[in-house]
Amino acid sequence: MPILEVEIILRPGELLTAGLSSQIADQAAAALAAPPGRTWVKLRTLLPDQYAEDGANTPTSIYPVFASVLKADPPPPDELAAEVTRLTEAIANTCDRPSENVHILYEPPACGRIAFGGRLS
Repeated sequence: MPILEVEIILRPGELLTAGLSSQIADQAAAALAAPPGRTWVKLRTLLPDQYAEDGANTPTSIYPVFASVLKADPPPPDELAAEVTRLTEAIANTCDRPSENVHILYEPPACGRIAFGGRLS
């Protein structure tokens, strides 16, 4: 039940390809070893002027992707690093961004905190 919220900072004039959210979902599911139909993606965009980093030397050519991951239970610590690497590469490739510009936040475990269709999971 991975749920990903992906926010991509658009390059000036950039338009996302149709079906990008489905492509991210497919690639994320493979990276997370999730069964079919179980990885959900919500995709949002930000215009370049809606994103900033502090500091006078910030390159204007960086258009990052931020993703949060909600899972019932995260993998054990010894497996998390490998999962992060796979997921980062999948998102980077799908969104046409370098891996170093993809930032992933793992949310606390969802088990017992999220309800689907009115049923607490």
